[in-house]
Amino acid sequence: MTASPTFESGAIPLSSIPGPFDLQATLESGQSYLWDRADGRMYESMDVHGGDAWYETVVPPIEGVSDEDVVVRVRQRDGALEWEATTDPVPLLTHLLRLDDDLDAIYDATPDDDLIESAYDAYRGMRLVRDPPFPCLISFICSAQMRVSRIHGMQTALAEAFGTRHEADGESFAAFPRPEQLAARTESELRDLKLGYRAPYVQQTARMVADGEAHPREAVGLPYEEARESLTRFVGVGDKVADCVLLFSLGYLEAVPLDTWIRSAIAEHYPDCDRGSYAETSRALRERLGGEYAGYAQTYLFYYLRARGA
Repeated sequence: MTASPTFESGAIPLSSIPGPFDLQATLESGQSYLWDRADGRMYESMDVHGGDAWYETVVPPIEGVSDEDVVVRVRQRDGALEWEATTDPVPLLTHLLRLDDDLDAIYDATPDDDLIESAYDAYRGMRLVRDPPFPCLISFICSAQMRVSRIHGMQTALAEAFGTRHEADGESFAAFPRPEQLAARTESELRDLKLGYRAPYVQQTARMVADGEAHPREAVGLPYEEARESLTRFVGVGDKVADCVLLFSLGYLEAVPLDTWIRSAIAEHYPDCDRGSYAETSRALRERLGGEYAGYAQTYLFYYLRARGA
């Protein structure tokens, strides 16, 4: 019997990261559904930050960063981001958690606004994620009318049922399914995992990617609104889901997904930004929130308002 690989371990000093950092707020704020807490308490509270729990995932190959699946777990403790992984994960973690973003500069670039300042103060150190494109796309196709804990549960179930398993230090970890693995599943099999009406969207979008018909990363490099339109080619993807993929995977930090919480914020705090259509309202809010980094402000607002049930 071949022994399972052992974890390497190390730490990234937080002093080496530009600006503050909060791992728990970053991973439990509803941006990513691909990480899990080792203690099983993911999303137990809607208002979390500053903890020292271990988070773990299997990261697929990412062009220009890694060419293999990597099992990685991280926690924030004693002024460092501690890690255990099947290979040196520092480039991956820098990419996935946007550790090279100058967060103080991003805060400073946001226009003066009391509501945004309150959100920044509440979750200072929360960064945007940069998830792998295909898992991110599937996650947000599953997100419609769902609580964050349910969305996370769906992605975990997909990985456990259909993903490749990896062994490390005697433990087993399930990777999110590759496009061809999901495309091979039937709608009935996906419905058995409680995906409901989202099941055919997931299956058909996976088939599009597996067959080479389209890939979410093809949006990269297009002007922002053209990139959003490109992503709506996928089954089950409208403007809001497309904006989520642009913001939380493809690096379009100006994207402002208009979900229920953000539309409530528009109605109460920014009524002049309501222009009727999604495209025009999004454009107006993007300008109101500072343009280039509007997605950061949007994400802080989303988490702040959702946590408070406002």
